[in-house]
Amino acid sequence: MRHYRDDLVKRLPDLIAAWALTLWVGGLWAIGYLAAPMLFYQLQDRMLAGMLAGKMFTGIAWVGMVCATWLLLFRFVRHGADALKQAFFWIVVVMLLLTLAGHFGIQPILVQLKEAALPKDVMQSLFRDRFATWHGISSAVYLIQSLLGLFLVAKQNSR
Repeated sequence: MRHYRDDLVKRLPDLIAAWALTLWVGGLWAIGYLAAPMLFYQLQDRMLAGMLAGKMFTGIAWVGMVCATWLLLFRFVRHGADALKQAFFWIVVVMLLLTLAGHFGIQPILVQLKEAALPKDVMQSLFRDRFATWHGISSAVYLIQSLLGLFLVAKQNSR
């Protein structure tokens, strides 16, 4: 029993890294391509669907920031300066930067446009075109992040 516990303690950082990657990438795909579209399909109130989807995207952004921080620290502690030579490390950096840009850059613009449109739905307002443009940019950033995440899953055990 002691050997098993010692082995688990040794492997714990690796397990946490695997769980962090699974949570982050799985969450990106589950929210962005399953839950959010389902909200818009199932709910009559598009403003409510948008608000709920926005809350989920905010949640997964914070999950991504925490998971990326762990993954970067884990790789750096495990591999030292050699981590900077690894594709995995730099893909996590890019995904983190995309998360930060989306959450702190693009999302506030979308929220501001929605608030400016009130009491109307933003898509029924003068801000429709600007919102659609920024939403498209946000979607492209999210897609790139999601695809990079798939690549990370495939590369997670490589140097």
